[in-house]
Amino acid sequence: MNEVGKAVKCAVAAVVVHPEDPRAFLVVQRPPDDDRLPNVWGLPAVSLLPGELPEAAVRRIGREKLTTEIEPVRFIGIKSMDRGDHELILMDIEARLVGGEPDVRRAPTERTKYVDQRWTRDPAELRDAARKGSVCSQVLLEARGVSY
Repeated sequence: MNEVGKAVKCAVAAVVVHPEDPRAFLVVQRPPDDDRLPNVWGLPAVSLLPGELPEAAVRRIGREKLTTEIEPVRFIGIKSMDRGDHELILMDIEARLVGGEPDVRRAPTERTKYVDQRWTRDPAELRDAARKGSVCSQVLLEARGVSY
């Protein structure tokens, strides 16, 4: 709990860089029934499990959300946001693809299952998500100096 008695939730998003194009990164589309950001394109992310380090969470994003292997490369940024019922602390970490092509449709996750994916070179594609409250999109846009 934080100082006002509100629960704190920590999460990590992966900025997965294309292996053949270092300017391109993976964006994923949330499902239409998502409780916070329906149909929004953003970054793949997970909440940290108790005792889990952010680097391990990045690897778990690869396995559970993208059906491939990814490795953390570098820290991009961190931000907190009051979500009403909890305080969210989220960090973006750049990751490199070390397995095959990601495939969100085959993901074995029991949490948010993304419905589509694509590679992009344009961080401005995350503006809509950032405006709607996607913290991971806000972190990346702020790190790249892109307004939203």
